[in-house]
Amino acid sequence: MTQTDWQAQYRQYLTFERQLSAYTIRNYFFELNRAQSLLGEDVYLHMATREQLQSVLAKLHRQGLSPRSIALSLSAQKQFYAFLLRENVVAINPAKTLSAPKQNKPLPKNMDVDAVSHLLDIDANDPLATRDKAIMELFYSSGLRLAELAALNYDDIQFDNAEVKVMGKGSKQRIVPVGKMAMEALASWLERRADMPTQDAGNALFVSNQGKRLSHRSIQARMNKWGQEQALSIKVHPHKLRHSFATHMLESSADLRAVQELLGHANLSTTQIYTSLDFQHLAKVYDGAHPRAKKK
Repeated sequence: MTQTDWQAQYRQYLTFERQLSAYTIRNYFFELNRAQSLLGEDVYLHMATREQLQSVLAKLHRQGLSPRSIALSLSAQKQFYAFLLRENVVAINPAKTLSAPKQNKPLPKNMDVDAVSHLLDIDANDPLATRDKAIMELFYSSGLRLAELAALNYDDIQFDNAEVKVMGKGSKQRIVPVGKMAMEALASWLERRADMPTQDAGNALFVSNQGKRLSHRSIQARMNKWGQEQALSIKVHPHKLRHSFATHMLESSADLRAVQELLGHANLSTTQIYTSLDFQHLAKVYDGAHPRAKKK
């Protein structure tokens, strides 16, 4: 079979068996096609050797791609060859033992408590401001991801228990507590929402003026707007409030396992990055307070 035949079968596998989104599949094939172009016309991707794939990674590095981008390309290759191995097209996975350059893990940037309080101290005197305040309060109260909040329906909010039901990554559902101020902001928004058109949004929790479920981009744009209006020196976006939630929870409780559950992280190692942030905070306090640490 030709390279085109195997790519077509692989696309079917990703679509119907793994049920990946069209966006994810498009990214996979972008990387596979880029690798094929770097191999040249004389070598088909499904017949490439480990040394030839190593050469592809080296070329990507010379082109100036970041370690993260190279790692994504390698991941796409490894999964493609794992599929070919399953189909008995290849005897070994030539990409299996390859490794991408090490990535420097950037620490997530958070806002301090005063900055968050200032951001949320807005005069919610119109429907959109009421909605935006509820959105930001919920992000900070419960540490939701952007996609999780955008997908919420109004019956996902459990007012009796002050909780929100969230569908996280990998279709994993979790229940997260919602703080008092966020609950009050949500109640105010639902009163306003009752007077807005919602024919195209069904039971979506957050809707636009046109009655449609609020998009990811709209939520990001509105948060950026409020950051500017509140004269904050940093750009405000959903993940910044999620990071702030995690950092402040860890600083107060030091319970890494609980923060992992609240954030919906599958692995504790993902949550452990916040221990670095916590240590930075402690180190700053130490440097400013300890008599033998103060700079002259």
